[in-house]
Amino acid sequence: MGTSQTAADHDHRPFEVRVGTDIQSVPSMERSLIDHGDRFMDRIFTEHEVASCGGRSASPRELAPGLAARFCAKEAIIKLLRPMHEVPLWREMEVLRHESGWTEVSLTGTASDLAKAAQIGSIALSMSHGSEYAVATVIGVIFEVGLRT
Repeated sequence: MGTSQTAADHDHRPFEVRVGTDIQSVPSMERSLIDHGDRFMDRIFTEHEVASCGGRSASPRELAPGLAARFCAKEAIIKLLRPMHEVPLWREMEVLRHESGWTEVSLTGTASDLAKAAQIGSIALSMSHGSEYAVATVIGVIFEVGLRT
């Protein structure tokens, strides 16, 4: 059986907390979906993200709240990563939704490289949306502060 670590396991180590948050207008996302359709979705979202929000057969009105929340998550991740020179591609930051309903972040490419360079371990994500606004907040903890190169 595997072992798990808690915050108490790291109490003796210095750490830094990074937070990113973003808010998005749901009607604005709906308008982007209407105006730019699949081209917009393909540039910003992965197939898993689109499917998690109703799939390609869903109407822009049905897709907009969930995709707006995922867009907020991606914006919040960029704020967390603090890129200096190269900004990750939108699809390199993916929000994975599990059957039980909870979500997690998956990073690839430049996004993953930036997280590794900053020594950010896991990223916690919270998203919410209503009919008018979507919001997301991400939190990353960096242990070994002062030991980064």
